[in-house]
Parts: sequence; structure tokens; C-alpha cells
Amino acid sequence: MKTFVSRPVAGIFIGAIFISFSSVMVVLSHVDPLISAFYRVFFGSLFLLAPCALNNEFKQIDAKPCLVAVGCGLFFAVDLISWHFCIGYVGPGLATILGNLQVFIMALAGAWLFKEKLGTTYLIAVPLAILGLYMIIGMDMAVLTPTYLTGVGLGVITALSYSVFLLLMRMIHSGDDVPLFLYQVIMTGFCALIIGSIAVFMGRSFVIPSLSSFAALASLGLLAQGLAWVTISHYLPRVPASRAGLILLLQPALSFVWDVAFFDRLTGMMGWLGVCVVLAAIYMGMMRKV
Repeated sequence: MKTFVSRPVAGIFIGAIFISFSSVMVVLSHVDPLISAFYRVFFGSLFLLAPCALNNEFKQIDAKPCLVAVGCGLFFAVDLISWHFCIGYVGPGLATILGNLQVFIMALAGAWLFKEKLGTTYLIAVPLAILGLYMIIGMDMAVLTPTYLTGVGLGVITALSYSVFLLLMRMIHSGDDVPLFLYQVIMTGFCALIIGSIAVFMGRSFVIPSLSSFAALASLGLLAQGLAWVTISHYLPRVPASRAGLILLLQPALSFVWDVAFFDRLTGMMGWLGVCVVLAAIYMGMMRKV
């Protein structure tokens, strides 16, 4: 028979939905994108400290997963930074598409590292999902200037670093009795240190301009970072890597929906058709025999 939703799959879906609201909160924060990325992981780490302490998880720290968590923080910082700079070179549309090429990398990792059988339906679903993103976001067909190619390179780095981050996160939580919050605290804290250091070097201001801005950034840390990645990381080892990468494409598709709903983004039938294509591709990729 065919199955679609299991508890781990539902967990990845919920995490992707949480992350999809990040664009809304970034817009409402009215701060520099690099600074919003810093506060995202900084506030995320602060929110995770309390449940980590309440569960006495600091007593369960282990050297090897701790080092892997530091690696997660490094690659997640590279992902966030390269994506924000990629936007400056090629615009948010192409930057989003390039970053989500992680779905191909995760599929290759699933087949090579975890011996996952992808199947014909899945192999059709992945390029179909990217086509759907193209329909949603669109992009200007700029000439291949050196600046444009630099942006493309940053987009590829975004996809690679995001994929490594996901695979390392999967590694941390693949064992038994792994603390739920501890390594997320380490990951987000180290990521905040890297992004904050780069922001200082670049002379960016950390000033939060208003109470509403603070609320948006705090929500970004709690929802899009804390709750989202605790949920995803817990269920990530229980879902095939290839399918997890596909499910996470729900995030940019829903971000488009929230953009229309909250900010009156002008769109047409092509954009909504793209959303339907992405959702159909995710459904196709998730179907498997049991």
C-alpha cells in the first residue's frame, strides 16, 4: 500500500511550516538582513537554554556530538551569510532557487551514503519541484556578468552548506537518548558567534530600532530557529535524507503564500500554479511502498 504521513514526516512538515514564517518576521524587523540572521540564531539559542537546563541536559554533553554541533553551527552560518550576499548579486528569486538545490544534494547523499532507493517517481518529483519554485519566484534573465556569476557561486555555496548542515544534524540525532535541546544550543550559539563577528567586521549596527522590531526578531528566534530546528532535528534521522530535503521545499512555497497574505504581494496565476506544482512534487516524492 502507499503511505504518506507518518509521525516523523509530520514533524519535518511542521518544522518547514515554522521556518516559512521567517521571511515575514525578517520584513517586520526592519533591520539589515545580516543582523536579522544574527538575532535569529542568538535569540534561538537563548530560548533553548531554559528547556535545556530544566531537562539537566548539560550533564549529558558528549565530546563527539558536541564537535559535530559546532560544525553544524559553522555550516549554518555559511548558509545564512552566503544566501544573504547572494541576494545582493542576483536578487531574492534566483537566490532562493539556488539555495534550494539542496534537494538534489540530499537525494545524492541519500542514495550514496544511506543506500536509499529513490525510485522513478521521486526522480521526476525533484526537478518538478524546482520548476514549481521557478514559477513561484520568477527571475530576471540577466546577462552572465562576473557579478552575476559571483551570485550564482554564492547560491551554490548556500545549497552545499545547507546540505552539509542537514546531514550533520542528522548524524547528531541518529543515536539513542540524544538530548533534545543541548546540541541545538551549541549549534545556534556558535552560529551566532560567527555571524556576529562578521557583522562587527563589516561595521553593521546591532541596534534594534523599536519594540515591534524586537518582537519580530524574538519571534524569529523562537519560531523559525528554536521550535523549527528542534522539531526537524529530532525527526530528521527517522526520515530518508532524500525525502527530508524534498519536504523542506515546502518552506519557500509557503513563504510566497505568506508574502501574498501579509504584504499584498502582486502575483498572478503562474505563481499560484507554481505553489500547486511544488506541493504536488512533494506529494509525489513522499509516496512509497511499505
